[in-house]
Amino acid sequence: MEPFKLSDTLSPWLPGGFSLAVFGLAILGLMAVMLIMTSLLGEKRSGPNKQLPYESGIIPSGSARLRYPVPFFMVAIFFLLFDVEGAYILSWSVACRSLGWAGWCQMAFFIFVLLLGLIYIWVKGGLDWYSKKRQV
Repeated sequence: MEPFKLSDTLSPWLPGGFSLAVFGLAILGLMAVMLIMTSLLGEKRSGPNKQLPYESGIIPSGSARLRYPVPFFMVAIFFLLFDVEGAYILSWSVACRSLGWAGWCQMAFFIFVLLLGLIYIWVKGGLDWYSKKRQV
């Protein structure tokens, strides 16, 4: 009978097995040790300077409440929308051969709808930063 070897149970080819549980417990244990050590060894002073916001070593000289223009948020939302669609198109491109012509037609329709949305935003003035006719 062969002796028990830990390397047999910690196989890199079984990610859902025993090795994943050992790895998870090791991470949790390391986190617990670091949290306990920082709470025991860290300084615990409070004062008025500790309550000030810290921004790159510069002492704040006013309110942090700045007004951003609405087009800034609109461009950010449009970017997020089209960025997520880019991720869908990238994932489709990986599997396009296995999906065949049906998958190609569906992605062509998807891109067509995106193009219609972009044209609609453009016509309504959503991409113009300083436009008076913005209606979106």
